[in-house]
Amino acid sequence: MSVTGNPEILRTDVEHIVRSVLSRQFGGQPSVPTPSHPTQNGKPNPLLVNISARHCHLTEEQVEILFGPGSKLTPKKWLYQEGYFAAEETVAIVGPRRRMLPEVRILGPCRGAAQVELAFTDTISLGLDVPVRISGDVAGSTGCLIVGPNGSIELKEGVIRAMRHVHMSPADMAAHGVNDKDLMHLRVESPSCTTVLENVSVRGGDDKIKLEVHLDTDEGNAINLTNATKVELLKADSSPCSCRT
Repeated sequence: MSVTGNPEILRTDVEHIVRSVLSRQFGGQPSVPTPSHPTQNGKPNPLLVNISARHCHLTEEQVEILFGPGSKLTPKKWLYQEGYFAAEETVAIVGPRRRMLPEVRILGPCRGAAQVELAFTDTISLGLDVPVRISGDVAGSTGCLIVGPNGSIELKEGVIRAMRHVHMSPADMAAHGVNDKDLMHLRVESPSCTTVLENVSVRGGDDKIKLEVHLDTDEGNAINLTNATKVELLKADSSPCSCRT
């Protein structure tokens, strides 16, 4: 894939620029925290469900290629999980036929390999066939062109649709009776419809990890997450629901 000169401004590009501005001004808010099962010390951990908008992860070397020698990521907003942040820096993600997503946020700190996480509607707009994967599982996935103010990088692989998942500490996993990589259900009550999202992958971590579900923008909008009144995690063998998606 290569891009020469200035990409043609297409209607989809304008739409994405508008969406980017609206996202900065009226970005989706997490649902109301709902107490979970008690942890091993008897205190309940709040369950938070957040919408994870399109973003990318880069290596230190790639940051320097895109933004210039010696460049480092600048924290703009610290995320719910300790030590992670949304950076001031953004890049453009370019797909076939010069279609692009401008101002895609970089998340820090830097990783050992690049990864771009998009929603399904993003991939349709770019003309990419992108697999649903857990973060870090990028072997054989789709590639793209990443463009920064100082250079560009052509990825052979690394573009995924992030599988819906829940971050859990060892105490959270014990309280819910699950293990790393198990699948759970997420039940969301909202004024429009009570919905159960299946196949929420458990991502176990250390004691610093906070109980948090990540959904992409398509999933969050589909279940009206911003107006949810209650959220809860269920083991995969549970079976409540009035709507499924």
